[in-house]
Amino acid sequence: MKKIKIFTLTALAASCLATSSCTKDFEEINTNPNGTTAVAPASLLMPALHDVVTRNNNRALRLNNELMQVHVTILDTDEIHRYVIKSGESDYMWNNWYLQRTNFVDIYNNALLTQQKSFMGIGLILDVWVSSMLTDMYGDVPYSEANKGREGKLQPKFDSQEMIYKDLFAKLEEANALLAAGEAMRDYEKSIDPLYAGDITKWRKFGNSLYLRLLMRASNRPEVDAAGKIREMVETNASFYPIFTSNEESAILRYTGTMPLLSEFSGMRDYDFNGSHGLSDFFVNHLNEMGDPRITRWATLFGSGYYGIPSGYVPGNIPERQSSYHLTLKTEPLLGNIINYAEVQFILAEAALRGFISGDAKTYYDKGTTSAISMWGLEVPADHLTKPTVAYDPAADFDTKLEKIMLQKYYSLFFTDFQQWYEYRRTGHPVLPIGPGVQNGGVMPSRFKYPVYIQSLNGANYNAAVAAMGADDINTKVWWDRD
Repeated sequence: MKKIKIFTLTALAASCLATSSCTKDFEEINTNPNGTTAVAPASLLMPALHDVVTRNNNRALRLNNELMQVHVTILDTDEIHRYVIKSGESDYMWNNWYLQRTNFVDIYNNALLTQQKSFMGIGLILDVWVSSMLTDMYGDVPYSEANKGREGKLQPKFDSQEMIYKDLFAKLEEANALLAAGEAMRDYEKSIDPLYAGDITKWRKFGNSLYLRLLMRASNRPEVDAAGKIREMVETNASFYPIFTSNEESAILRYTGTMPLLSEFSGMRDYDFNGSHGLSDFFVNHLNEMGDPRITRWATLFGSGYYGIPSGYVPGNIPERQSSYHLTLKTEPLLGNIINYAEVQFILAEAALRGFISGDAKTYYDKGTTSAISMWGLEVPADHLTKPTVAYDPAADFDTKLEKIMLQKYYSLFFTDFQQWYEYRRTGHPVLPIGPGVQNGGVMPSRFKYPVYIQSLNGANYNAAVAAMGADDINTKVWWDRD
């Protein structure tokens, strides 16, 4: 499939850094060479969705999995595992998330012109998905004025994360109502829907499951009644807010091994995928202790067993690499995960633990734990839920129960963009060991800095955002993370 090239530059001319040809390049990239002003929504869906998921995989491997001790580099100068985040790391996701947000917004706007309710809903869901990742990574970001290059808005203001989250919730409400109409796709549209092949009910469940994720993330903020909304969705008005009920409904862009749905890693050299790092002892040891069969899909044997290496080692003390990623993961369809059924069950387990809903936390936890394993085509060991390392004890203290939930959730988020990191920042779980070489005072970074070029291309709005947030620093907490 030919990729649609109508990528209007986003918040700040994403692909145009501070060069003398900036204006010329910006005009060229904002001109559709085919002269089409309204592209069919269905034709935008696959290339834009695939681009975001594959780039998320790329950065999960490089950044999230280092920060969250999935693996550890054996390159001494790569210091992400020591909480050293260089400013240049910010550009990649900022540029590409904003670039594809233009296409998701266009899906909605073009569907609005033809009153295609289902594509309007799909466009809103995907807009919310990518916008949530942007604000969760950076905090206050361009939003209400972003992705409007065609309208001449090249220096958009930064909106507060509180305002953004409230609007994301409103968009998901609208998407749910639009998809409730059950308006069917045409046959050719179904054929190029890479997620659900035109199943509108599943798209609706995706939107509401994403809604639960974001509500839980903002649940510590008094400005939004997240607990009340979760209760409405799960208990008092559940029929109007369908959510995932099985692994089969999970939002996973399943790679096929052929164009156009190739994995980000399919063409990568083996060394670049797993040669410069080994799995961490945190990641491997917990799987070993739990007797979790997923280790056979994720890790290579080192001798006769599975072994990890410590994260945060002192410079110069490079450990010997032991177990690493299975090379089969380079083409694994499940690495296209966006949000899955197990994650939703862990959200509900936490909601029950916190008293947001009346359901039984253990029941949700058990469903999440078993479905996370079976999603990988593996059999759940008969005694798995009764193992001391796995069993959820309702009589335990709050932190112990939350640690159980978040550890299982951590594994369900394997290679899922930056969700492990976002959730760790929100909860402090699962508890990660801090190695002797870790810098930044041993404190996990709370955000990424804005790209440096923003200061020159949108200086006034950048300065206003920094003043509002407190500092453009990796330790500045975003709105949902503040006490």
